[in-house]
Amino acid sequence: MDLLLIGGTQFVGRALVEKALERGHKVTMFNRGKTNPDLFPEVERIIGDRDGDLEKLGDRTWDAVIDTVGYFPRVVKASADYLKGKVKQYVFISTISVYDLEKLQPNGKEDSPLAALEDPTVEEIRGDTYGGLKVLCEQAVTDAFPDSYLIVRPGLIVGPYDPSNRLPYWIGRMDKGGDVLVPDIFDQPVQFVDARDLASFTLDHTEKGTSDIFHVTGPDTVLHFGDVIEASIKAADANVSLKKAAPAWLIENEVQPFSEMPLWVPPDATPEAFMGVDVSKAIGAGLTFLPLQQTIEDTLAWIRSLDGKAPGNAGLAPEKEAALLAKLEE
Repeated sequence: MDLLLIGGTQFVGRALVEKALERGHKVTMFNRGKTNPDLFPEVERIIGDRDGDLEKLGDRTWDAVIDTVGYFPRVVKASADYLKGKVKQYVFISTISVYDLEKLQPNGKEDSPLAALEDPTVEEIRGDTYGGLKVLCEQAVTDAFPDSYLIVRPGLIVGPYDPSNRLPYWIGRMDKGGDVLVPDIFDQPVQFVDARDLASFTLDHTEKGTSDIFHVTGPDTVLHFGDVIEASIKAADANVSLKKAAPAWLIENEVQPFSEMPLWVPPDATPEAFMGVDVSKAIGAGLTFLPLQQTIEDTLAWIRSLDGKAPGNAGLAPEKEAALLAKLEE
C-alpha cells in the first residue's frame, strides 16, 4: 500500500511507520520535522504544519491516510476535506476518553454515550476538553469519509518510546530499587495497549479497507495494578521494598492520582469503567497482545538506554516521594 502518515516520528506514529515498512508498504510522512527529524531517513517526508500547509501535499494520491496527531476539530476537518478524492480511506487514532465518564459503565462498548463540549470551538487541551475535542475530530472524519473511515480508540498506550512516563515511571522506579511508595490499589483493574499491538491492528484494517470503530486496548484478560507492579519488579531484578499507602492518605497528602501516581484511578472516577471498556469487538477482528512481561522488559531496556531518565511529566518527584515515605513511616 501507499500510505500517508500525518505525524510518524513519535511513539504511535513511529510504531506505525516501523510496522508499515516491515510489511513492505510505501510510506510518506507529513509533519513539521521537529520531533526525531533524523528518524526513518529512507522514508519520504513532506515538511509542513497541517494547520495551514496542506497545499504542500499537492494533488498526490495515496491508498490511505493515518492521522496520529489530530486534536482540534477545525484542523482535522481541514485535513479530511483536503484529502477527499486523494485517499481511499481515512484512519484516525482517537481515544477511549471520548466517552461521557458520568455515563460510562463497566464493559462499555463503542456505542456508549459520548462526551460533549459546552464550547465546541475551544482549542485548549485540558482534562475537561480532551475527550470532547476527540469526539468532534471523529465526526469531522466520518462526515468527510462516511463509507471509508477507520476510527481507532486506544486506551493508555505503552511500550518503548512512551513520551508520557506513565507506565515507564513504575518500571523505572522499580529499577532504582529501595523503598517505593505505591497506592494500595493492587486489585484495581488496569487497561493499556502496547503501541506495537496498536500499530499492527491499525495496519491490518487499513490493508483490509475496514470502515468501523474499535476499542483498541487490553489485555484480553483482567489485569490488575498489582500485576503490573510485580512484572516491573521481576524485570528490574532489583531489591525493592513496597510501601503501600491508602488512597485516602495519599490524597490527604496532596498526591495526585494518575499524574503523580500513574495508573491509579480515584474511586470517584469508577476504575471498573474507566479501565474496563469492552474490547471484544477488536479481539474478534484480530487484535492480539504482546505478553505483559515483554512490554515491560522492552520498555525497561529503553529506559536504561536513556540512563533511567524517561521523558514525560507523570510520576512522583523523588524528593516528594522521600518526604512521604518518611511521613508514612512515622
